[in-house]
Amino acid sequence: MSATTVTPEVLWAQRSNATEPEKNYIYLTISVPDCKKEDLKLDLKPTGLTFSGKSDSLKKSYHVELELFAEIDVDNSKINHTSKNIELVLRKKEAKEEFWPRLLKDSKKVHYLKTDFDKWVDEDEQEEAPEEDLGGMGGMPPGGMGGMGGAGGMGGMDMASMMGGMGGAGGDFGGIDFSKLGAMGGMGGMGGMGDMDDEGEDDDELPALEEQEGGDKAKSSDKIEEIN
Repeated sequence: MSATTVTPEVLWAQRSNATEPEKNYIYLTISVPDCKKEDLKLDLKPTGLTFSGKSDSLKKSYHVELELFAEIDVDNSKINHTSKNIELVLRKKEAKEEFWPRLLKDSKKVHYLKTDFDKWVDEDEQEEAPEEDLGGMGGMPPGGMGGMGGAGGMGGMDMASMMGGMGGAGGDFGGIDFSKLGAMGGMGGMGGMGDMDDEGEDDDELPALEEQEGGDKAKSSDKIEEIN
């Protein structure tokens, strides 16, 4: 019996800064539990991303395409793969003081997109929020990652093991020819995107400003796993 294809839940938050590019980014979490490294495919482009993955335990395949509100800097974006989800930190291409008004280019609401309140801070409270430790996340050069086999376990990615048998691949994302990876294909038998156009409640647009008890409700101090 083939696995059912569904759209995963996507959580997002953001930061902005007009003078420091490293403080201009989108937090993106694609919630796909128990997705093996060899069963996921991620194609990251300046205008958006495409993700496909499979959860053997849930007997489901996942697929989602996101066309972003504005362009991102792929070379300076980061990724971390865990047993619960795929975490991305997408560097905004244009450094601006203002937040993006929403995550997606299309203003139509989508049911799977929600605000990540664990990481969210209001635009005027960014300076007071503690800085996230992003040093342990691995880079994501253009082209993304796809059809990568041979990796066991979850947690941080061991790229040397994942890329075994591929010529020219080093121990990090920097040495990978992602144009070749794209040709390898991802998962066979993947269906189309599930319920991508369904309307429903979501948090694509910015949440309304409201007083937060203690001023720290949406701040996160989680340290991302290092990707070797």
